[in-house]
Amino acid sequence: MKASLFYLPSIGSRAEIEQGMAGMRPDLYQRMLKELSEQIKLADQLGYDSVSFTEHHFHIEGFEVSQNPVLLDLYFAMQTKRIRVGQLGIVLPASNPIRVAEDIAMLDHMTGGRAVAGFARGYQRRWVDVMAQQTHGVSGALPHQHDAIDATNRAAFEENFQIIKKAWTEEMLTFDGQFWKIPAGETPWTLDTTALYGKGVENGILRSVGVVPKPLQKPYPDLFLPFASSENSIRWAAREGVTAILPSMLPVYENQLYDVYAEVSGKPRTHGTGLLRDVIVADTDAEAMALWRDSGQFSGRAWFEPFGFRRGMQDPKTGTYLTPEEVVQQGYALVGSVDTVIRGIEANMKRQDVQWIFCYTYNGLVPHPVLMKSIERFWTEVMPRFV
Repeated sequence: MKASLFYLPSIGSRAEIEQGMAGMRPDLYQRMLKELSEQIKLADQLGYDSVSFTEHHFHIEGFEVSQNPVLLDLYFAMQTKRIRVGQLGIVLPASNPIRVAEDIAMLDHMTGGRAVAGFARGYQRRWVDVMAQQTHGVSGALPHQHDAIDATNRAAFEENFQIIKKAWTEEMLTFDGQFWKIPAGETPWTLDTTALYGKGVENGILRSVGVVPKPLQKPYPDLFLPFASSENSIRWAAREGVTAILPSMLPVYENQLYDVYAEVSGKPRTHGTGLLRDVIVADTDAEAMALWRDSGQFSGRAWFEPFGFRRGMQDPKTGTYLTPEEVVQQGYALVGSVDTVIRGIEANMKRQDVQWIFCYTYNGLVPHPVLMKSIERFWTEVMPRFV
């Protein structure tokens, strides 16, 4: 089993966020960078596989202040030796795919081949609608919603992904899609230097472009899809060889997704997938649950539930949800003492063969010294039971 750290970086404690407009405070952002540096250097020394960051914009509230995950990747990679760095993920419908391909390839070179690449569709309309406004009607799409907005968002996501793969693997790139034309039209290009040392021009007209650099890793870095919870997303990930990271879901939902991935990919069931879990290891269950109330439960109610991310934990027959204690007992959150967290992973293993756990860390909301200890204890006291 592998373990990775997953950050949606908060820049304040619960009390600081509840004061309002925490995202505007430079002192909190500086503190976040310092604390994350220490946490990630510790994870690097311990042996965690990777660390990844999300992409979001305009988060004045203080949750998920992670505008450019590639920059964060590079910042922390320069302070570490072996841990891989990535994005979970870059929101493709609101991005220029060529710039994404260039940025990740540069990151791969600058880190000596330690980059991983994760892509997401984008559900927050406050920022996706603004950032994608020049992409012909692309908007944020809520999870589990199937309508014209969702269809356009998915089409843009899949088209941009194809462009990125071609940019990484083909010497010269052309593309004729719904959202992007490469080249953009009858672009004149008569530079003698290109005729002598390059290619892509015919009769003075640009016919293709070469995206450089190519990634250091061949054919490209490992690929990930975070918060994969719909059959359409799982089918896409399985077709493309992308590791799907599943959030906490009841077996009635989860089992179908594992079956679909296995059917489409041809891999053994649960291979090619990972689990996203809240992870807090403390001396006692009571201490861990108190920390979780001010981190995972607090941000879940304030930020994620309004967007529909809890639906996978709702019983389809009764409409009820597990209690926090039941969530922990059944391993949907790895919160508690070492023994409790071990039992939580064992509960997951009884449902499926867990290949990879992405540890949701709740930096800022969990005090830094406590989180440092939790990161260390999960690796040194929990993980050895499952290697």
